[in-house]
Amino acid sequence: MVEYWLMKSEPHVYPWEQLVEDGSTHWDGVRNYQARNTMRDDMKIGDLVLFYHSNTKPPHVAGIARVCREGYPDHTAQDPNCKYFDPKASPDNPRWMMVDIEPIEPMKSIVTLPDMKANPALEGMPLLAKGSRLSVQNVPAEYFKIVRKMGGLQ
Repeated sequence: MVEYWLMKSEPHVYPWEQLVEDGSTHWDGVRNYQARNTMRDDMKIGDLVLFYHSNTKPPHVAGIARVCREGYPDHTAQDPNCKYFDPKASPDNPRWMMVDIEPIEPMKSIVTLPDMKANPALEGMPLLAKGSRLSVQNVPAEYFKIVRKMGGLQ
C-alpha cells in the first residue's frame, strides 16, 4: 500500500526544477534521527512525496515525487570534505540514511503554506502543527489528496 510523505528542501539548495532536470536524486544530508528512521524504516519504493520548498516566501509544495530507492547509507556522512560529514559515521555504522526520489508531476499552481493553513480540511496535518520542523514527515492520505487538488491535480 502506498504511503505519503512530505520532504522539505530549500529552493536555493535543491529546487523542484533541479529534480525534474536530474530525473532523480538521493535525499542526503538529513541529520535528525526521527527523519532518518522514517527514511530507513518506513519509506518504500512507490510511495509518493509532496516536494516542499521551505525557507522561501511563501513556503510551498511545488510538485509530486516518488520514492524510487529505499533507505541506504548516506555517503555524505563519511566524506570529510562534505558539509554533512559526521566523524562518528563509518562503513560499519553509517548512522545516517537517505532514499532516492524521482519527479512525477509539478503542481499546476503551487500550494502555499498560508493557503494550507487557511484550509479547514487540512486541520491536523503534521506540517501545520506548531513546532513542526521535520524535513521528512508522514502525510496522511486524506491530506495528500487535498493538497494535490489545491495544486490543480486530480
